[in-house]
Amino acid sequence: MNNPLDTNKDYQNYVDKKSPNSPLIKNCFNAFWIGGLICSIGQIIFSYCTFKGLDETSSGTVVSILLIGLSAFLTGLNIFNKIGKIAGAGSLVPITGFANSIVAPAMEYKSEGYIMGVGAKMFTVAGPVLVYGISTSIIVGLIYFIFNTNAILV
Repeated sequence: MNNPLDTNKDYQNYVDKKSPNSPLIKNCFNAFWIGGLICSIGQIIFSYCTFKGLDETSSGTVVSILLIGLSAFLTGLNIFNKIGKIAGAGSLVPITGFANSIVAPAMEYKSEGYIMGVGAKMFTVAGPVLVYGISTSIIVGLIYFIFNTNAILV
C-alpha cells in the first residue's frame, strides 16, 4: 500500500498546503502599535506622577501597579485576551503580559474552587518564568559579586 505521506518531505508539503500563511507584516505592525500604546499609557502615568511630585522610583512603582491591575481587570472581563489576539507579543512583552499570565489560569480554573482551582493553578504559566527568572538573577548577581573587584563583604 502506498501512503502519500511516506517521507518527511511529503509530510512537510502536506502541512504547508493545509496551514494558513501568517500575515507577518500585519502581525508585526499590530504588535508594534499596541505594545507602543501600552508603553505610552505607562509613560503618561509616569509623567503625571512626577508632575504631582513623586520621585522617579515611586512613579515607576505606581505605573507598574496600575498597569498590572488594569491588565488583570481586563483579563477578568475577557477583554485583554481579545487585545492579545490582535497584538500578539505586543501585549505580552510589557508588564501587562505578566498579569495576564497569572490571572488567565486563575480564571480558567475558578470552577474547581478557590484553593484547588485558583490557588493551585494561578502560577501554572508564570510559575516557571518566576522560578527561572529569580534563579538566573541570583546566579548573575553571584557572578557579578565574584568578579567585581570592588565588592566587599559586609
